[in-house]
Amino acid sequence: MTNVPSRISIIVPVYNVENYLAKCLDSLVNQTHQNIEIFVVDDGSKDNSIEIIKEYEGKYPDKIKTFTKENGGLSDARNFGLDRVTGDYIGFVDSDDYVTETMFEEMLHLAEKHQAEIVICNIQKVDENGQITQKLTQIPNMEEKIRLEDHFSIFSDISYFACNKLFKKELFNQKRFKKGVHFEDIQLIPQLLLECETIAQTQNFHYQYLERTDSITKTHTEKGLDILKAVQDVESAFSQSKYAHKRKELKNFQIFEGVYSFLAYLAFVKEEKTFYSMADKLSVFIRERQIKIQDILNYSRFGTNYLLSLPVKKKIFYLLFFAGQKKLIRKLI
Repeated sequence: MTNVPSRISIIVPVYNVENYLAKCLDSLVNQTHQNIEIFVVDDGSKDNSIEIIKEYEGKYPDKIKTFTKENGGLSDARNFGLDRVTGDYIGFVDSDDYVTETMFEEMLHLAEKHQAEIVICNIQKVDENGQITQKLTQIPNMEEKIRLEDHFSIFSDISYFACNKLFKKELFNQKRFKKGVHFEDIQLIPQLLLECETIAQTQNFHYQYLERTDSITKTHTEKGLDILKAVQDVESAFSQSKYAHKRKELKNFQIFEGVYSFLAYLAFVKEEKTFYSMADKLSVFIRERQIKIQDILNYSRFGTNYLLSLPVKKKIFYLLFFAGQKKLIRKLI
């Protein structure tokens, strides 16, 4: 009896991406790992996306499964797919991005080789001509296999994108993306990591993140407060997890996601009243968790002082905030 290779389910939420969808789907149907199902969930697109999906479903009926639903947002579309997948492992790909043809074969190989519940690959940002604009190494200077008990510092260091990871299906038995919020990845993926014992990584840049020129610059509003709410949800899960005793890493997670990621968002909030209101809420967040300014300044990510690694303008912005100079910050924006 031959061993059937593990099945991978890839969930692709689609909303008004007619110009990019074919490239995304081409990269998935041409995966070197053949035992895949591609769940394409059209989330109420108003353009020709659904026609493109139907065309691909007609060409690849054994691989592509198409669903259409009313618009409910990214989390809702992903959850729709999660409720229906049959694979042993699950991946997520955004419909304007694309991946290398060996991505899922290599990540599955690592998952099985190391009995890892999550596998992570590197990301590169590309422009619309396919030119690489930035390489984002996810876990530098670490082995392929990472036991969390021995290397739990990565809990506060890694980037919590859903799309550059392969997940064991069981991780989603009790968990779903939170609907109606922004920063749903920061809210859920750390909670999934807390369920793991072993993760694995490849240094290959499999995931191609498209920086679109046609996307309207996102307005930065009080929706950014969802970052702080996401951190709160992770804190609750952390206290119930097998890693609850690792308080230092929780504090570093609060600093990286709750302080630095939030400030990176706040820097683009143009409306003055909203800016000050959000800045005040961050100050409360820091005070309630008894995070000292010294802790923030000394935070190291992958062994390197984070603040010192940043561009000068960001560094000044953060230091002025920590010094309580919110009015000076407004002049920088």
